[in-house]
Amino acid sequence: MKRLDGYTVFLFQEFTASLFFAVIATANILYQVQMVGLNPFQLVLVGTVLELTAFIAEVPTGIIADVYSRRFSVIIGFVLMGIGFMLEGSIPQFWAVLLAQVIWGIGATCQSGALEAWVADEVGEEKAGKAFLRGSQFSNAGALVGIGVSVLLGSIALNIPVVVGGALMLVLALALAFIMPETGFKPTPRQDRNSFQQMGHTFRAGVSLVRGKRILISLLLAAAFFGAFSEGIDRLWVAHLVQFDIPYFEPIVWVGIIGAVSLVLGIIATEFVTRRVNTNDQIVVARALQIVIALLMALTMVYGLAWNFGVALITMLFLNPVRGMNYPLATMWFNQHVESSVRATVFSIRNQADAFGQMLGGPILGAIATLVSLRAEMIVAALFLAPALYLYSRKVEVSETTNVQAEPAP
Repeated sequence: MKRLDGYTVFLFQEFTASLFFAVIATANILYQVQMVGLNPFQLVLVGTVLELTAFIAEVPTGIIADVYSRRFSVIIGFVLMGIGFMLEGSIPQFWAVLLAQVIWGIGATCQSGALEAWVADEVGEEKAGKAFLRGSQFSNAGALVGIGVSVLLGSIALNIPVVVGGALMLVLALALAFIMPETGFKPTPRQDRNSFQQMGHTFRAGVSLVRGKRILISLLLAAAFFGAFSEGIDRLWVAHLVQFDIPYFEPIVWVGIIGAVSLVLGIIATEFVTRRVNTNDQIVVARALQIVIALLMALTMVYGLAWNFGVALITMLFLNPVRGMNYPLATMWFNQHVESSVRATVFSIRNQADAFGQMLGGPILGAIATLVSLRAEMIVAALFLAPALYLYSRKVEVSETTNVQAEPAP
């Protein structure tokens, strides 16, 4: 089978992977609560195990992608994710859920840094920003379809979407093995592959690049605080929603409705960013990130303080698409400061920072939700974004000052 061009494969991957993941994710928390019987602390513990796995595996898998093959890393990532989710959905036991997090967490780290680096290599750095934004739209479209499939399957049994979604990820891995190219990446020559030595060299080069650029350090810190925020939303927003008197439908239907409408709004929002944001201008991208973070803080606080189901519903419809704009914008800004030879490694370091934030933030927010209230937890989660907003604001000020000083006198 002839392999397709990188841009086409990336969009195909974004659509299908998001579709299959949405099939799983829409029902997964409800499955863990209602079929497995996890309490709030256990829900947070599941997330902590996942993020601990990502934290440990992120850099080694990123280095493997830089030394051997980014294409292989992406494909094997989907294989492990598929196996993990099939295990979780097949055995409704706490230990099985925890083990599944380890397996699919390693799979996710295999492809996380490698995928962004692969895209930049295949389409070129100048076109990568637009590709990430367009990929985000395809991802939203795929997830929209996946939500509908998940609601239908979940109405039969909540574990079915988890098992089916995992199986479909294995099918996707097989398809990518035939159609995914790798023309822009030059792996380390075989004669030079002293694996641990080369991996150590690549890791040191990536760390050296980060340490040499203050802006990368700031972006890593911002990623950590964003991770702390996102863990509180991901694990507990459903628990907060079901506290209200929910009319008309079962919770899984409302979760599906929120996800579907949010994704449509997300597609519209990302198209606006694609047309209006100059992705090659660092200051413009940074200002867009400032707006996104500020909106997320406000919406999360409103959600936490919502006095009825209607207010909570409307807030979540807007919170999710705004949150979805953070990743492509942050990836653009990060990509502008990273060299190709260590790109996957540095992206993995960023993802590790995100995982570190989730590891620390999850238990803190889980404890607040248990000991105080879910409302208080949402407020604290929003406040976790304040340092990220400050860091972005500082970098914009520094960049603008530098540009003014660099302008020639009239």
